[in-house]
Amino acid sequence: MNLANKITISRIFLVPLFLFFLLVKIPYGNWIATIIFIIAALTDSLDGYIARNRNQVTKFGKFLDPLADKLIVTAALVALVERQTIPSWLVVIILAREFAITGLRAVAASEGNIIAASKWGKLKTVTQIIAIIAALIELKYKGYNIYIYIMYLATIITIISGIDYIEKNRKCINSKE
Repeated sequence: MNLANKITISRIFLVPLFLFFLLVKIPYGNWIATIIFIIAALTDSLDGYIARNRNQVTKFGKFLDPLADKLIVTAALVALVERQTIPSWLVVIILAREFAITGLRAVAASEGNIIAASKWGKLKTVTQIIAIIAALIELKYKGYNIYIYIMYLATIITIISGIDYIEKNRKCINSKE
């Protein structure tokens, strides 16, 4: 168990803490939840950086890191729907892409192929994180709910990144047993 994997595991443990502060009505709970989410998002970059620079990339880490990412993002999106901050159809689109690409990666991995994150996938992650933070703080400008437009953008980029993964990995999809 190296440092990078410990950081990834800590991100998973932040999920229930994040949800508690987001969904339980306590003073400053929303702000505390937002800070926890930001910390979780930053640890995603940190664990990867540490793993690569210390040559500590492990199979366990390759499995756990995307799982931890999906858990915190899914928890945030579902909680934002529950709070009626964002529409459920956006979340369904985002989660459908995540499940589809995770499945594609699992199939590829079972055949010994690793599908690396693309530029679109990385952009998708960044825009989702920004959109979630904007929705958590309910970012507004001159009476407009700016966060919803950022969430629309994140959804569009999520769709594009999903199409990009499928196009670039047709060989894995079309392979015969």
